[in-house]
Amino acid sequence: MTVKSPTDTIKTALEIGASKASVTSTNSGRLITLSILAGAYIALGGVLSLIIGYGFPGISATNPGMQKLLSGCVFPVGLILVVVLGAELFTGNNALLVPAFMAKRCSMWVVLKNWTIVYLGNFLGAIVLTRILVYDCGLTAAEPYHSSIIGIAQAKVSMPWLTVFLKGVGANWCVCLGVWLALSGHNLVEKMLGCWFPVMTFVALGFEHSIALSLIHIRR
Repeated sequence: MTVKSPTDTIKTALEIGASKASVTSTNSGRLITLSILAGAYIALGGVLSLIIGYGFPGISATNPGMQKLLSGCVFPVGLILVVVLGAELFTGNNALLVPAFMAKRCSMWVVLKNWTIVYLGNFLGAIVLTRILVYDCGLTAAEPYHSSIIGIAQAKVSMPWLTVFLKGVGANWCVCLGVWLALSGHNLVEKMLGCWFPVMTFVALGFEHSIALSLIHIRR
């Protein structure tokens, strides 16, 4: 398995960032659509993480690390879909717009515009998918999922602001690492593995992903 050198990866990131900046300036409709899709992809990974990770309460009760491992192993499907299908994810774009800005390929205004539109689109996509394909379908209506998702939501909103912020930094760092590793790959398998390891890490460690958080607020 051969991957790009760090220098070549930076060049790739620069070109992708410049392309994203161009879309931001010229095609807001496309940007919004891809942002909504990315939010839906992350929510899909999030609900899969819930179903798999909390589906073995007996095992998890005596092996608390098992739940974290199971959740972490399947959550990366969201970022894999984003990267491979070219959707627009706020946390991933944090890594890709900065090189273009530093190389003077786009302005700070374009960066902030992209981040704002993409964040809002991600939130909308996550909420819509969660409402239609989770809440309305009753995916979390039965136990142990009903109690689990309520417990997750209560735990997250009970944390101090600084704790949530720092955990968000940790998650975003891992997502950016996943995007960066994916850029260094040449084929689908390499890109999938690049996304998988860092995302699995942040989920298992309990960091907070700003887009995935939205799916816990709609529950049955």
